[in-house]
Formats: sequence, C-alpha cells, structure tokens
Amino acid sequence: SYVEWGNTKIICNVGGPNEPKTGANRNQDRATVTVEVCFAAFSGNERKKGAKGDRRVQEMQTALQRTFAEAILTNLHPRSEILITLHILSQDGSVLATCINACTLALIDAGIPLSDYVVACTAGSHSVRSGTNFEVEGEDPLLDMNNIEESDLPGVTIATIGNSEKITLLQLETKVRLERLEGMMAVALDGCRKLKEVMDDIVRTHGNEMARRGAL
Repeated sequence: SYVEWGNTKIICNVGGPNEPKTGANRNQDRATVTVEVCFAAFSGNERKKGAKGDRRVQEMQTALQRTFAEAILTNLHPRSEILITLHILSQDGSVLATCINACTLALIDAGIPLSDYVVACTAGSHSVRSGTNFEVEGEDPLLDMNNIEESDLPGVTIATIGNSEKITLLQLETKVRLERLEGMMAVALDGCRKLKEVMDDIVRTHGNEMARRGAL
C-alpha cells in the first residue's frame, strides 16, 4: 500500500505467510508477525537515515508488531512468519499513525486475515489564551498534527479496532494532565471512526476494480 497523510508518505509491503528464516521466529500455535521500519535518508528535514538499531525505529517496530500480532488471526497460519516492511519516504507528523493505517491496507490487499480494521490517529492540544494577561481559558484539541506542532505540543497516538472504541495502542509523547488527555483522546477516537469509513470505502472500491479486471 501507499499512503499519503498530509506530507507524510509511506509505502508498506507484506510478505507471507512464509516459512520462518530462523527457528526463533517459529511458533507452533500461530504465525509470528515481524515488522521492519526503514526511514529514507531524505525523509526528514535533515538528511539522516534511520538505522535499524536506532531507538526510535526499534520502538516503532515493537509498537507495530504488538498491535498487529493482536489484530491478525495468527492462529490460522501456525509455524509461519508474516513480514511487514514499511518505507518512510517523507515524514511531517503522525508517522506512527500513518504506518498503522498503511499496514492495515497492505495486509487486507495481501489477503492476510484480520479481526477488523486497525485505524490510528494522532491528536494534540494547545492552550487557548485571551486577555492582556494571557490567562489560559482552556485547551483546544488538534487532530493530525504536523512536525512543527508535534515538537511544540503534547500529543497522543491512538489505534482502535473496527467501529468500536477498543484501543489497541495508546502512545503519549509527553506528560499531560488527565483532563487534557481526555479531550485529546475524544478527538482521536472520533477521527478513527471517520477514517475507518474512508478506508473501508477505499478497500471496497479497490476490490470491485480487481474483480472487474478478473484479478481475484
């Protein structure tokens, strides 16, 4: 799959289920989900390639692996490995959320059975100030922040399963007050519900086109 979310651009490839390359990836009861994340050297403002040993890359791979190991019906493919490879071509905020959405579309296109759509959104919050004293009146939640907003504001990435509000991933970038977090979560959950409908329409349209061409 290829997903553009603002200026964030990601390609996701899915391989498998295949025979695991190593015995460590073999599970007798279910398939093993392996995720590899690769940042292109030109993806960010600075020309720097994200190495596999980079802490940020490892954290993203772990979060994605845990999220999709729960969503994929791995019990249908025991003693096999499903490899998900993500190539980040451009990053301008909501990278993890875009990776999750790209994975979902790629897995569906590859015919990997899922319990339901895994949909993710990133939300942030900034203080609303007024008056000459710049007193804080409240918080204004934001959906889908870019790089500049993510560097200045607290943010949360949430992934849900299907139409439910069952959260399969919640990642906070900074410390935030509980009442502020509740507003951010509400905006992110609403975004996930709407995005799931958009993704479902895309999948159905693509499926109908493939069927028309006789590719199914």
